[in-house]
Parts: sequence; structure tokens; C-alpha cells
Amino acid sequence: MAERKALGRGLSALLGTPDLEADKLIEIDIERILPNAHQPRKSFDEESLNELANSIRAHGVVQPIVVRPLPDGFFQLIAGERRWRAAQRARLSRIPAVVRDTDEHAALEIALIENLQREDLNPIEEALAYERLIVEFSMTQEEVAHRVGKNRANMLRLLKLPPEVQQWLREDRLTTGHAKALLSLSDLTQILDSARKIIQGNYSVRQAEMLVSRYSRNASDKNEPASRSENLDPNVKVAIHALEQVLGTKVSIQQEGGRGKIEIHFFSLEEMNRLYEGLLKAKF
Repeated sequence: MAERKALGRGLSALLGTPDLEADKLIEIDIERILPNAHQPRKSFDEESLNELANSIRAHGVVQPIVVRPLPDGFFQLIAGERRWRAAQRARLSRIPAVVRDTDEHAALEIALIENLQREDLNPIEEALAYERLIVEFSMTQEEVAHRVGKNRANMLRLLKLPPEVQQWLREDRLTTGHAKALLSLSDLTQILDSARKIIQGNYSVRQAEMLVSRYSRNASDKNEPASRSENLDPNVKVAIHALEQVLGTKVSIQQEGGRGKIEIHFFSLEEMNRLYEGLLKAKF
């Protein structure tokens, strides 16, 4: 196996070393590389893999994978499973790899961070990777954000969603924006019902927020004294209905004589921002 020069700053930053002189960049027989059972990424898009395989046939493997040595001349993947899989499809017999002598625990940390720095994890895979770094490596959310280079540890909240909704996120039937809207609901039945409506109606994130706000508004209405709405003037009821249709949220009007006030309700920060922007654009 012919040795090559060490890699540059990109992988050096990933591995947490100032340079890679101590790590070997070599070509390894693909059949001697074993996947990592603890790989945070569980799903690989077939079309994307085929596209990468075609690119590898034309240009080779541009970025080496990272492996650690195992007994009997085998290696375990630390980072780059997608490239390794695509190289197999491209029928390469060897693949360039950085060999790092590290234990399994450190290899897992590198694999988690390497995957989180990429943009192609689905939201649940990303949330689970954050959770493992926090639980298994005793990191704070701030430490995770610093290591990964982006402050998205609030993605952990997605793991509070019902398993069915998490699966729809894995399958890309729901987006992270949809999921964050659903998290404002506390009732699991409402979350599932809302998620199904979002998928069936192909709702945008804004439409999902409005759907969720209606659920919250209905729950709030059930807790209000019945006499409050029964005593309203019919013309005020018509005005409330008209405003709610335009604004897409709950509206209350309190009137006494010729004076009163109009209250516009919101049920999430996202909805507050939507109402704020809409009112600023309105012409009075």
C-alpha cells in the first residue's frame, strides 16, 4: 500500500489534532473495511448513493474516509460510510483512508461530530446524535454546539414527539418546521391528528402553525365561561368571526358603552411573529 501525504486543515479540525503527521493516509482494500454498528446515520438515500458512485467512477474518491485499525488486518469505519458504500457501487477495489489509532469510544465521538457537521442527516438522526453526545459523553448543549459548529441542540425536543411522527420525520414526510409547530401541542392525540392532516394536505409550515393554533384556541375556548360568549352583541360576534378569518387566530372583543378593546391571541412565538409582520403590512 502506497503512503500519501497527510490531509489538510478540514479533517485535522474534525479529528481535533493540529496536524495529521501522526495519522497515515493510505489506500485500503474495501473488503477489509467493516462498518461501524454505532454509526449515527441509519438511512442512506439510494438515488444519492448512485449519484455519488457515478462521480467516484469519473473522479475517484476526493475526500478520504477515516478508519481505525482492528485485529487481523481489518479496519472499522469512523467517518465516511456514504463514500465507502458509493465506492463499493463504483466497483473500486481500494479506497483512500486516514488510519487513526483510537479506541471505540473516541471513534464514536468523532463519528457523531462528523455526521452532525454535515447537512444530510434527517431531523431524528440529528436529534439522536445530539442526545448521545450529551448522555454518553457528558457534554452540555453549549459544548455540543461548540464542537459541532452550530447551535441546534434544541433539536432534542423532537424526541418528545410520538414514535409515528418521528418516523414521518425520518421519511421526510414532515419537516423540522412542521415538527416544531406540533411541539406546541401537549395532547398526543392532537399531535398525531395534526401530523396526519399536515401530510395529507401537504401543508406549509405556516399552515401547520395555523392548524396547531386552532387546536390550542379550541382548548382555550372550552375553559372559558359560557356566559362570556352568550352575552356578546350579535354584531360583535360577527366582527370577531371576520377578524379571526383574516388573522387566522383567536380574537376577543370587550365592549362597554362606546369604548372597549380588541385582543389578538397567539399560541407560539412563530405565530406572534407572523401576526406582527402581518399587522405591520396592513393599511389602516
